[in-house]
Amino acid sequence: MVGRENNGSSLKKKIIVGVCVMEKKVFSAPMGQILDRLQAFGEFEIVYFGDRVILEEPVERWPICDCLIAFHSSGYPLEKAEAYAALRKPYLVNELEPQHLLQDRRKVYECLEMCGIPVPRYAFVNRDMPNQELDYFVEEEDFVEVHGQRFWKPFVEKPVHGDDHRIMIYYPSSAGGGMKELFRKVGNRSSEFHPEVRRVRREGSYIYEEFMPTGGTDVKVRYPVLLTPNEKQMAREVCIAFRQGVCGFDLLRCEGRSYVCDVNGWSFVKNSYKYYDDAACVLRKMFLDAKAPHLSTTIPPILPWKVNEPTQPSEGLTRQGSGIIGSFGQDEELRCVIAIIRHGDRTPKQKVKLKVTEEKLLNLMLKYNGGRPRAETKLKSAVQLQDLLDATRILVPRTRPGRGSDSETEDIEHAEKLRQVKAVLEEGGHFSGIYRKVQLKPLKWVKVSKGDTEEERPIEALMVLKYGGVLTHAGRKQVKVLDCFASTVRIGMTLKFTALMRAVYSFACHTCAMVVLVFIALNKPICGFKSPKQMSAAAFAKGLLDLEGQLTPILVSLVSKDSSMLDGLDNASIEMEEAKARLNDLITSGVKAARANGLSKKPWMVDGAGLPLNAAELLPTLVKLTKKVTEQVRLLAKDEDEKLAETTSYDVIPPYDQARALGKTNIDVDRIAAGLPCGSEGFLLMYARWRKLERDLYNERKDRYDITQIPDVYDSCKYDLLHNAHLNIDGLDELFKVAQSLADGVIPNEYGINPKQKLKIGSKIARRLLGKILIDLRNTREEAINVAELKNSQSSTSTIENMKDQQPKSLLKNEESRRTSFTSDRSMDQDEDDDKEIKYRLDPKYANVKTPERHLRTRLYFTSESHIHSLMNVLRYCNLDESLHGEDGLLSDSALERLLKTKELDYMSYIVLRMFENTEKTDVEAASLHQEHTLPIMGPERLQEAGEYLTLDKMEEMVRPFAMPAEDFPPPSIPQGFSGYFKSAGVLERL
Repeated sequence: MVGRENNGSSLKKKIIVGVCVMEKKVFSAPMGQILDRLQAFGEFEIVYFGDRVILEEPVERWPICDCLIAFHSSGYPLEKAEAYAALRKPYLVNELEPQHLLQDRRKVYECLEMCGIPVPRYAFVNRDMPNQELDYFVEEEDFVEVHGQRFWKPFVEKPVHGDDHRIMIYYPSSAGGGMKELFRKVGNRSSEFHPEVRRVRREGSYIYEEFMPTGGTDVKVRYPVLLTPNEKQMAREVCIAFRQGVCGFDLLRCEGRSYVCDVNGWSFVKNSYKYYDDAACVLRKMFLDAKAPHLSTTIPPILPWKVNEPTQPSEGLTRQGSGIIGSFGQDEELRCVIAIIRHGDRTPKQKVKLKVTEEKLLNLMLKYNGGRPRAETKLKSAVQLQDLLDATRILVPRTRPGRGSDSETEDIEHAEKLRQVKAVLEEGGHFSGIYRKVQLKPLKWVKVSKGDTEEERPIEALMVLKYGGVLTHAGRKQVKVLDCFASTVRIGMTLKFTALMRAVYSFACHTCAMVVLVFIALNKPICGFKSPKQMSAAAFAKGLLDLEGQLTPILVSLVSKDSSMLDGLDNASIEMEEAKARLNDLITSGVKAARANGLSKKPWMVDGAGLPLNAAELLPTLVKLTKKVTEQVRLLAKDEDEKLAETTSYDVIPPYDQARALGKTNIDVDRIAAGLPCGSEGFLLMYARWRKLERDLYNERKDRYDITQIPDVYDSCKYDLLHNAHLNIDGLDELFKVAQSLADGVIPNEYGINPKQKLKIGSKIARRLLGKILIDLRNTREEAINVAELKNSQSSTSTIENMKDQQPKSLLKNEESRRTSFTSDRSMDQDEDDDKEIKYRLDPKYANVKTPERHLRTRLYFTSESHIHSLMNVLRYCNLDESLHGEDGLLSDSALERLLKTKELDYMSYIVLRMFENTEKTDVEAASLHQEHTLPIMGPERLQEAGEYLTLDKMEEMVRPFAMPAEDFPPPSIPQGFSGYFKSAGVLERL
């Protein structure tokens, strides 16, 4: 049917390509783009069968073709297509018989494993009827178990039928719980989060699969991504295994390995011209090889559909071009951005301690500590906290008796604390497991007879309830509007946060082949609860990447938790206690006297710098106003308690409402209109907060002030002034001013009373973080050097085609076999960590990339106030260390003076380090935005004079004595049962 003209330039007769596909697929934009390109070669005639022919006509009357494109979709008569192929015997792009197998995910996974293609850990649950109970399937709050194989949340649930695309991801209670439903795109949505859904589906058969932490994306991205040689081999093996010439499958990259998690047959990538070009060229070669193998299949130098396309020059992200303010070298390009950011506005942290002797509470402790009488236990899950709430509701007295003897006073105090515990557990009407933690530690035991033996039984335990510290709606707004990266680059005019960041990273994609973006929350492992640091990181990621939906899926997919960087707080505890003791002496003895011998030219060098001169006179005023505020809140709490007693019977336990979503993003207008505190805190808890501050701030019997309570008074006062101003508490404004004046001096001096002590404490607290920052910067520099060497080694005739698969020599690794399971032991040496960085490299041919070998690294560390202060103190005073022999400091005297005047490093304070290949200084600006109930974010302080610069060598020399050496970073460990959850700290050590 095909031949060649005498000039050898074209076919005598075009190859007929039959498209036997449902019209919904044929006339989709991707299919149209591919077929239009195929036809543009001038070698093929495209024949569309159409739905009427496919569904109604017998196969004998179907059009005759040389090559057939046919693939299954909903409603497609696959058996009929098989009969046509047997009758006419066209060349099949995709074999038809194996497409039956693709309709059952169980068979797909079995086939993948049989062919040695790596897949995530999985298990099948097969049901013959809806809601069938199975003895091999167990579901608990945070895991399912199938045939003894346990899958901890987050895990993935897939229907076994390949045409059912309703895939669910279930999240652990420690991350707030809930479920995200994935489905075929409807409009601009392809997923929906359901915070109230905790239990898995039971109406059919499902595959349960380990969640793979891929950084929030798979390889199907808009920009063309280069596959590794190993991934290309995997793609080939998938196509061979299922005998599909064109085959879509989901490829996940996780911790340096790649996995296939679904095979879809013929599928499309939308809005990717690289994909359309490649698909058309590959189909052309397949058709010519099958029907005209004697013809050349060389792709024309210019593709037919690109003849009239204008070329687009690419520019690097330099500090001179593209409207970026400043005067800089033309060859300088941004290579690394590191930001250390304090979390957003949160509720005050609270703690309740009480000794318990009640049998119900002691039995609860034994229930969850394995029956060990001397072992403590932690209650964190919804089920555990519900058990505690049930017990507490029974134990809380129904009435409040008057005060009598000392023993009765103690009983009343105990009852009040139980009532507070109950109120905390009931707060918000739900248990999302994110901001309440209970510890029960046995204190006393007795031996009791049990048959012929004796056993120990606890008779008293210490209960500690920690709560609060939740990111508020204001905190989320602060994170969303944070314009810290405006101090990194300024493109054109001032842009709002999301628009600015998208502009920066979109522009960066024209500079580098890969943008490495990592969000890290430095968070203590308090039973896995979400902290304001983690929530701030998730909210920041949501705004930066313009994501939609709830924060829980973003948190699990994009935010890594590294608690090890907070260990320094314990290491510096002795020095901090010494600083607080000296601070107390300074305040009580009079700051004026201490300042008499101060250094007037360098006020930041004196002991207690920043303390108000009248600090001692302010303390009585602080106590007086605290009592005034506490009394007003007490009356509000009393009224609330009386109303509750009148309307609620303690015999009726309110239902446990799991469907109440956590963390409102908007102000609760109804609560404010009703005269209630903002958020979920009631007057009882508000009073408990202020009563504790009043009691701890000043001991009347000993006439002693506790200055360590000043930051807490300020924190609580600021919170109520911002969120509860509608309660019109008299004296709150005045208390805020007094507390702020004292806190501005007390808080910085808790981290060292003078520069040398600040440096000592800061180096202990931020040692690991400093080491990690130096690793980030050093790796970026080494990569830049290697890239330059690689480019110099290329001959002048090398083309991008020859270069695009080459990596910098520091990244050239022989890929090991990926056949091991996801849970197998892994080496975590430097080489493997480097492998993990080879993630989403863009194809420079289609991504308009100027320097395809380079990365733009971004590390965003969300941390607490202690690390912000400590890091700043090391940067400020590192030159005071004796080992540096009087070197000049990193910061100028004017910068040190400005930092002294800055006073407070409030919520969303941030430190930004920027590294270019040639370091120069750029002017920076930042915008602030004021929201209702939200404090504005102030602009950054310039810490170097105009024209000054800092080399990495100089910074390393000054900071290295206080930073953890790279070789001291311990090998990583993945928490048992959470191999698919947050990336372990070690995975991020050298990324």
